[in-house]
Amino acid sequence: MFKGSMPALVTPFKNGAVDLETLRKLVDWHVDQGSHGLVPVGTTGESPTLTHGEHELVVSEVVKAAAGRIPVIAGAGSNNTTEAIRLMAHAKSVGADAGLVVTPYYNKPTQAGLIAHFTAITEAVDLPIIIYNIPPRSVIDMLPATMGELAKLKNIIGVKDATGDLARVSAQRITCGADFLQISGEDATAHGFNAQGGVGCISVTANVAPALSSALQNACLAGDYAKALEIQDRLMPLHQAIFAEPGLCGVKYAMSRLGLCENEVRLPLLPVSEPTRALIDAGLRQAGLTG
Repeated sequence: MFKGSMPALVTPFKNGAVDLETLRKLVDWHVDQGSHGLVPVGTTGESPTLTHGEHELVVSEVVKAAAGRIPVIAGAGSNNTTEAIRLMAHAKSVGADAGLVVTPYYNKPTQAGLIAHFTAITEAVDLPIIIYNIPPRSVIDMLPATMGELAKLKNIIGVKDATGDLARVSAQRITCGADFLQISGEDATAHGFNAQGGVGCISVTANVAPALSSALQNACLAGDYAKALEIQDRLMPLHQAIFAEPGLCGVKYAMSRLGLCENEVRLPLLPVSEPTRALIDAGLRQAGLTG
């Protein structure tokens, strides 16, 4: 169920408020463009600056708009285990297909603490979990051996790996098994990640280039890495430009250039600078998304 191109969905704002009308349109657009799933209220969905009520509202609306056409993996992570359980319970109650649970940030738990955290969530809520391992943001790194222990639990089904370390895929195949879902969390290395054993990408760039991102992932899933590389070459300047500043800021600007949403983010983040806008404009042209 969980494979291919899955946009880490932005949360559109208008005059400071969540723009639900645009959010619903984006869901329909992603279905039409061939995205394989949606991941609302992760990092790119600006979860740190959404209220709890907004977080739950966005998950509910995305599930409702998707209407079973493609799976929804709801962002449900927290550095508070009780809060993560509450978010997972809400995700299940509104019909999400899985939860994306980040390794607890700021607290810096041990590897044993990570096992205890994820175990508590699985015992409390019967919903599939994809671990989100992103050491640059969380400070801690879930090691392959730790992930292997968690992979033994019924509802721990995979990982969104944003380490940028392609050797991790092979290491985690050893500890977690070949059936454990390994999904890239980094657009620039997603092609190589799949060659190592990955099955898809939870993508930032797919917010603005869903058809190309889906085509790349379909080619990888079919074993046609030469075709996938051609698409990656088209997308790479856009990947680089979007991440010249925080990726969600870059992709919202790119989306605004295509009339998909407002170029609006919440403090402490800011819209991208003029030099980055020029890079993104060039990346959009290289990808064939603008003239």
